[in-house]
Amino acid sequence: MFIELTNTPRDYAWGSLDGIAGFTGRPAGGGPEAELWYGTHPGSPSRTPRTFPPTDAGHPTLRDWVAAEPGRLLGSPDATELPILLKVLAARTPLSLQVHPSPEQAEQGYADEVARGVAADAFGRSYKDPYPKPEIIVAVSERFEALCGFRPAAEVADFAADLAELSAGPARAAVEPLLRLLATPTAVEPVVDWLLSGGAAGCVAAVVALAGGEPATRSRSAATFATVTELAQHYPGDPGVVIAALMNRVVLRPGECLYAPAGMLHAYLRGVGIELMIASDNVLRGGLTPKHVDTGELLRILSFDQAEPALLAPRRPSGNVAVYAPPAGFALTVVDLAGRPERLGGGPAILLVERGPVELTGADVSVTLERGQAVFVPASETAVSVGGTGRVWLAATGDATG
Repeated sequence: MFIELTNTPRDYAWGSLDGIAGFTGRPAGGGPEAELWYGTHPGSPSRTPRTFPPTDAGHPTLRDWVAAEPGRLLGSPDATELPILLKVLAARTPLSLQVHPSPEQAEQGYADEVARGVAADAFGRSYKDPYPKPEIIVAVSERFEALCGFRPAAEVADFAADLAELSAGPARAAVEPLLRLLATPTAVEPVVDWLLSGGAAGCVAAVVALAGGEPATRSRSAATFATVTELAQHYPGDPGVVIAALMNRVVLRPGECLYAPAGMLHAYLRGVGIELMIASDNVLRGGLTPKHVDTGELLRILSFDQAEPALLAPRRPSGNVAVYAPPAGFALTVVDLAGRPERLGGGPAILLVERGPVELTGADVSVTLERGQAVFVPASETAVSVGGTGRVWLAATGDATG
């Protein structure tokens, strides 16, 4: 049995006007469409309009299906949630700087807020559940731009020197506290702490003004100053625009994957990608947002390691199959089909068609799926195969290939 999945895109303001529509092959909705979710997450559980083959045991959402038949769908009668969440993400403007906790940090942080009586919907609530939220994103659009982790110390030092050169004038007094911190051996942590402390508004304004000036375009750090200018247009006065200058900016090409483990500060800037994560709401923000920033907790869980960005290379069991499997308990597989059927592992898994038609075959059913269609593969399907001509994505716990 396969269960068809549908959903309504999340209309966050940063969403693209046509990215999700273009991926799924349907008309654009007329407003921002940021994320299309597939899973049981209570924030937007997938709807389940039909099954293949048809069954009388219908339920309105995948969450309802799991509640009714956890053993059949997830492989355990005690299971209550699909532990992964698959998304089509389409960004038109930058998302917030954010970091996610480790399993231990999430469990401890959640227990602490519960013990202190912090309301689940409180503005200052940081931990919504006791789970980590590692995630990967694979670029689908020609360019997917992101900030990820802190730049190597030598690059930060170059930026500091270039900023000092630009500020040799009236702006120097406002920028001087930042330059002093940048001159320390472990510059990144004290800079982030100071910028988020609430007393750096004058410095942020001065850096933005310098970054937008003509001399900045001729600087060795011109690309960094351009990032500051770009982000300031969307988040004027936000200290995150200066924190971003200390971060790696990457451009993913189609098929390239970025992995955001626990502790890594990151932000997606623009583009369309397929995102897979543990189904958690634990996000601690570090700027570029009007939402709550818990500076103390952010600094506690943030990794201040400084290094060149490292992309997650896929494993290729065959020439037309790529498996992105971070050390996080899930895997995202993309299969390019050219007629020959490809055997995949079984459920629980989510299969999403980027290009079709494709033929999905299980133990007792075979169904033709078109572009933009998605199905849930229950645990009772121990092995499936997919054929036809097109491209499919398979999100699963563990390794998704057979």
